[in-house]
Amino acid sequence: MTLISRTRARAVETLSLDSTDTRNALSAALVSDLASALTDCGKDPDVRAVVLTHTGTTFSAGADLRDPPQPDALVGLLRQIVELPKPVVARITGHVRAGGLGLLAACDIAAASTAATFAFTEVRIGVAPAVISLPVIPRTDSRALARYYLTGERFDAAQAVRLGLLTTTADDVDEALAPVLDGLRRSCPQALAETKRLLTVRVLETFDRDAADLTALSARLFASDQAREGMTAFLERRDAAWVV
Repeated sequence: MTLISRTRARAVETLSLDSTDTRNALSAALVSDLASALTDCGKDPDVRAVVLTHTGTTFSAGADLRDPPQPDALVGLLRQIVELPKPVVARITGHVRAGGLGLLAACDIAAASTAATFAFTEVRIGVAPAVISLPVIPRTDSRALARYYLTGERFDAAQAVRLGLLTTTADDVDEALAPVLDGLRRSCPQALAETKRLLTVRVLETFDRDAADLTALSARLFASDQAREGMTAFLERRDAAWVV
């Protein structure tokens, strides 16, 4: 059973994260299924662009603490989105947490409803937003980002636009995306691929330079005593021991 549902309309393939029982948490299986679907889209000449969206009220709750993907698998998925020779458009109508923000930042264009909320919650469970920094940091304002990286606070879609995580926000996200998708359908596939390559050079330089170090950091933190306490506290719905 795949955790990604797929539809197509006028050369735009929509991939929906479809694991509502886990709030679309990034499990090893979901990461693998999404990577497979993206590979198919990249090879299919009839696909002009990809929309990445979700079922349920949450785009992604972040890493699945019961079945987390290997850090190198998540790195591979994020890089795949950045390198895909088709534009990838994020469509968000729910909440985005932690690792889900890595998927969002890897996309070329991102739109969310005004009801969506966002949070880098890693610091609250004893880890850091390590691997997802590969696409997040090159595409956001570092001074504004620091507050939300360090505090784990929730922020709204308007603030996500100001940070650079979102392209736009609207009450009706589909209405906001209609001219975007129309523009992509009117664009030459070769030109789209090469233009995307121009836009992603600096992001890919970050992957080349930092992926190994950030993967190692993620693995080290997830294996730490403080992370075990933080994840246990999260699953038990209580404050971690360090909360004062």
